[in-house]
Amino acid sequence: LSAGHSCELRDVADFHSPSDVAHLVSQNPPFEAALAIHLFKAGRLLLVMSFLYKVSHFLFALDLRLPFGVIFGGTDINEDVKDEQKRVVMEQVLLKARFAVAFTEKLKEEAEFVLCLDELRVFLLVCGLRRVKDPLYLADVFSEWHSENLHNVLIIIGPKVSRDLAPLRVDCDNVILKATGVFLAQERSQQELHAAMKRCFAVVNSSVSEGMSAAILEAMDLRVPVLARNIPGNASVVKHGVTGLLFSSPQEFMHQSQRLLSDQELRERVVRSGKLYVEEHHTVKQERETYQRLVDKLHKAQFSA
Repeated sequence: LSAGHSCELRDVADFHSPSDVAHLVSQNPPFEAALAIHLFKAGRLLLVMSFLYKVSHFLFALDLRLPFGVIFGGTDINEDVKDEQKRVVMEQVLLKARFAVAFTEKLKEEAEFVLCLDELRVFLLVCGLRRVKDPLYLADVFSEWHSENLHNVLIIIGPKVSRDLAPLRVDCDNVILKATGVFLAQERSQQELHAAMKRCFAVVNSSVSEGMSAAILEAMDLRVPVLARNIPGNASVVKHGVTGLLFSSPQEFMHQSQRLLSDQELRERVVRSGKLYVEEHHTVKQERETYQRLVDKLHKAQFSA
């Protein structure tokens, strides 16, 4: 009230049917906005309002499409996200929300990671926050692209940096605070990372230099398209237009991404060829046998010396 707003706080347990929600928001004067605490428990009611607006002839004259924001609860990320049906609802809530609030940085990062929305086109950059990985190479162009189409987002997943690289982490944090559609998440276990890869639209590599990118090979093995910066280390693995797509500038990254979005045949071809490349050249069985032979040679050399 002191800020000039009239507010009404309600418990989600007060609502037993969609008509209860409709009755609340159709009061006179009508509600102008809503704030939901807990994505599933409270947020689902905001979806109910949207549903009612679309399908009920009686309510059609009412503007129930309230702008709303959401506040994450710990239960959202720690428990509800494990339930597939609840997670789908939470993702729908986030798609429609004007903003989302997390009480801690850790909760924010967890939310960014576990709710990579299926409706979004998530480009995943897997790299340590090191200068050679150039994690901010695409930040500006991606921010502009996100402003044009909110469905396109870039998530950077990287391990904690050593103390001497802390300034780069600060740079990343500052840039990402200003860049819309670009998010930074902490490193994950291999199992969690692979799960994120499977759900993303494409895996990105923007390194200045690479020997052989494990993330690229893992993406190919998981049948995920790869967009990689055109440097010798990447080009030795990614054959442009066959096992992935290469780019030499942020603008060319945009062009190749648009190709991948519009050409389903191209997407299927690079996924199929990438998987075949890994199976022919980088299988665990093949590499295990190769290194075993090398170790055997060392063992024999020791006794023949």
